[in-house]
Amino acid sequence: AGLAVHSAEDAAKAAEVFCDMGVTTPIITLGDKGAYLHGHGLIAPFIAGAVVETTGAGDAFNGGAAALYEGFTDSEAVKIGCANAGISVTRAGTAPSMPPRKRVDKLISDNAEHYLLGSPIALFVSSAQKKE
Repeated sequence: AGLAVHSAEDAAKAAEVFCDMGVTTPIITLGDKGAYLHGHGLIAPFIAGAVVETTGAGDAFNGGAAALYEGFTDSEAVKIGCANAGISVTRAGTAPSMPPRKRVDKLISDNAEHYLLGSPIALFVSSAQKKE
């Protein structure tokens, strides 16, 4: 989109640019701030523990958000992506940090009252991940 994205407001502007380009439902990850889902707003991150390493968090997000293909709505799939990434950053490495689905489902159910629940996803756009 050619825009610096550091907040939900920045993500909303970038999402509009992507919509103008023909993307139906842009998703922009915001690292430890969660993910912006166009048409829904900011979906909060899941905090699963202390951050050990952020390498692979975007991959974890995308893998979790693929739940869309299991019949979840776009906002539910983004929640699953955020939860998957939230767990992955508590572990070292990339492949070894990917959590089992049961762990992701438990994190979501344990925190259900805090998160947005909700249509198809066309593009994942990641902002730079914050290294801690």
